[in-house]
Amino acid sequence: MPEIRNYTLNFGPQHPAAHGVLRLVLEMDGEVIQRADPHIGLLHRATEKLAESKPYNQSIGYMDRLDYVSMMCNEHAYVMAIEKLLGIEPPIRARYIRTMFDEITRILNHMMWLGTHALDVGAMTVFLYCFREREDLMDCYEAVSGARMHATYYRPGGVYRDLPDKMPEYEVKDSKWHSADEIARRNENRKGSLLDFIEDFTRRFPGYIDEYETLLTDNRIWKQRTVGIGAVSPERAMQLGFTGPMLRGSGVAWDLRKKQPYAAYDEVDFDIPVGVNGDSYDRYLVRVEELRQSNRIIKQCVDWLRANPGPVMIDDHKIAPPRRATMKNDMEALIHHFKLFTEGYCPPPGEVYAAVEAPKGEFGCYLISDGANKPFRLKLRAPGFPHLAAMDEMVKGHMLADVVAVIGTMDIVFGEIDR
Repeated sequence: MPEIRNYTLNFGPQHPAAHGVLRLVLEMDGEVIQRADPHIGLLHRATEKLAESKPYNQSIGYMDRLDYVSMMCNEHAYVMAIEKLLGIEPPIRARYIRTMFDEITRILNHMMWLGTHALDVGAMTVFLYCFREREDLMDCYEAVSGARMHATYYRPGGVYRDLPDKMPEYEVKDSKWHSADEIARRNENRKGSLLDFIEDFTRRFPGYIDEYETLLTDNRIWKQRTVGIGAVSPERAMQLGFTGPMLRGSGVAWDLRKKQPYAAYDEVDFDIPVGVNGDSYDRYLVRVEELRQSNRIIKQCVDWLRANPGPVMIDDHKIAPPRRATMKNDMEALIHHFKLFTEGYCPPPGEVYAAVEAPKGEFGCYLISDGANKPFRLKLRAPGFPHLAAMDEMVKGHMLADVVAVIGTMDIVFGEIDR
């Protein structure tokens, strides 16, 4: 008889497949997992506590840094909570812009997930393809906010500014990497406005998704590594507090964009993909189909935004800053501007919860106001936290190599888990 040895193994935090600072303590019987104990507490940045020490509008930038792959969706929940407290409603154009950028963010998130998940399991090419497309969408972030990741673009009462009429172009210089012809080719879809650029992307994107699927969906190695791995029944998924693709992969058609519509989601047409078996492969298929549905939503938003110009911010200078030109010439506006950025505003006392369907699941923001200019309490509901809590249940009885596939299918980002 071969000797069977039991190990207690540290998986992470310095591990290429332990996303971020995840540390798992694995109890193993040979190569089979008996127990998995996820440890958090290596990243804690006290976001919720910091938000209690500064005016409401100065914490928007912290939200970007929670799940740092789905930046604007995090902002959306926080900004919606402030709007609920203040009892204000952003203009319709701002709601469509938010919807469009939420879906751009969903694509950015799912591309990062798909590329890294495939890389963890051993497929290199998909990673390079996904990052090629992310580049275009990062440029859209940069065009509206000036930052490629941490945008701080959503504000209580609307968005920071309207969509630009001109996309930045690559400069034709003597590059040792690219010829003038190559740079001209790269600038072809940048000749018009941001909406033209996004529309061009939505035309190209379905073909790119087909490429990812050609590489993975029927690939026998991919299927051997994901089919039947980390399966969760619909009942158990709900008991564990799963949301987003983790819940829909188990066959539960729950999506806040349909069930509790916010922004302009009740005005656009899209479907909710659901899985059948609740395993890693089904969650992969659900997210790939979400890429197609997001593309559909973005296309509808582009068409609507073209046809309907209008304000993107409410006209209340107690909450929204006056225009720059006005502020330079009008004393009243200067005072408003100064007061807004030093003291902020004081919502009435009360408590609110606002949630969005972030790419990873339900991202919620619970705010308590005591009538001061800063939150009395802020509590964030991070979608990844309950998913990580189910790690033990999902990997028990699987092999060590399957832990990597399960971490990948959860789409974990530690910034939001250890807030």
